[in-house]
Amino acid sequence: MLSTTGLPQGAVPRLERPGPLRDRVYEALLELITTRALQPGQHLVESELAGHLGVSRQPVREALQRLNTDGWVDLRPAQGAFVHEPTEAEADQLLTVRTLLEAEAARLAAANAGAPAIAVLEDLCAEGERAVAADDVDAAVAMNARLHAKIMELAGNTVLAELAAQVDRRVRWYYTPVARQRGRQSWIEHRELIAAIADRDEQRATEIMRAHTEHTRKMYHEREK
Repeated sequence: MLSTTGLPQGAVPRLERPGPLRDRVYEALLELITTRALQPGQHLVESELAGHLGVSRQPVREALQRLNTDGWVDLRPAQGAFVHEPTEAEADQLLTVRTLLEAEAARLAAANAGAPAIAVLEDLCAEGERAVAADDVDAAVAMNARLHAKIMELAGNTVLAELAAQVDRRVRWYYTPVARQRGRQSWIEHRELIAAIADRDEQRATEIMRAHTEHTRKMYHEREK
């Protein structure tokens, strides 16, 4: 059974000040989970986590309870806390919803985006391509999230953006295990998407984004476990 002792060096984020300590501990643990520094199914020992984060056990306990409520951690009687292991059905449902949100965001971005915004998208895409070339999975995942977030911003729909924000971290969680497999092809699709947005072709942008997110969903189910 894995415990928190084996966290990769440098994986533990610094606790930012100010703000309630329990909230900062929550954010730190959530970041470790979504980046898979803490793996699904991993045993979370309060004392070890407190030592890693340089805090007492109380804010860790409070953060784990909140993470349990939010579906990131499972609290098992007489066993302790464990990182939640998502089922295939959970992943499928979330990634399907993501496809719907992202496809609409791409359509609206194609209708709204101007030249400065297109330049930002191209810069983000170039950074992502460099991360893939360097086999830097963490950077590639981060740039993927930033590019999709920028497209959501360009959509200009506040409600759509709020809904996307609710699933963003779980999308990162599911995307990380397949990021290396998606690799260069994912960024080829991003280039095609940016071109469609630049051409103000709403239908093509929608179709490319739908296919792009569906590729990720299918690859997640086909991943090596």
